[in-house]
Amino acid sequence: MAAETIAYIGIGSNLGDRMRHCEAAVAALRGTPGVRVERVAAWRETAPVGPVPQGDFINGAVRVATTLSARDLLDACLSIERAMGRERRIPKGPRVIDLDLLLYGDRVIDEPGLAVPHPEMAHRRFVLEPLAEIAPNIRHPVTGRTAAEMLTDLPTLRARAAS
Repeated sequence: MAAETIAYIGIGSNLGDRMRHCEAAVAALRGTPGVRVERVAAWRETAPVGPVPQGDFINGAVRVATTLSARDLLDACLSIERAMGRERRIPKGPRVIDLDLLLYGDRVIDEPGLAVPHPEMAHRRFVLEPLAEIAPNIRHPVTGRTAAEMLTDLPTLRARAAS
């Protein structure tokens, strides 16, 4: 049996029934061979980031134990997105579902189409709040800062709890 790696995946949706989409993504991860969902953060409603006008997101994060490689885990996430109807027409545009591989163990990976840790995670409250909830002491493998420390460094605007 292959050794398991702990990984963290950010989840978000801002189209349709956002909560249902996020919960369906977690269910799909649970059904993925080689992936065991261990923790799921509370869902948060967050304002969109970036230049494209769009509706608010529901965001969260999950901790998984996986026997998949980082590339195979990313491919599984992309497959879930496609199965749920994600279309990548507008960069950073509205989306039914978004699954981002945030961390994969303590690995630093920079390959075409795969960057771990996620390049923007340390600057995004909608990533760090749920990550710090489920893994406050997890360390960014490049900066050495914990999720809680990175969150403290951000501006004080808080996300709203989603119901």
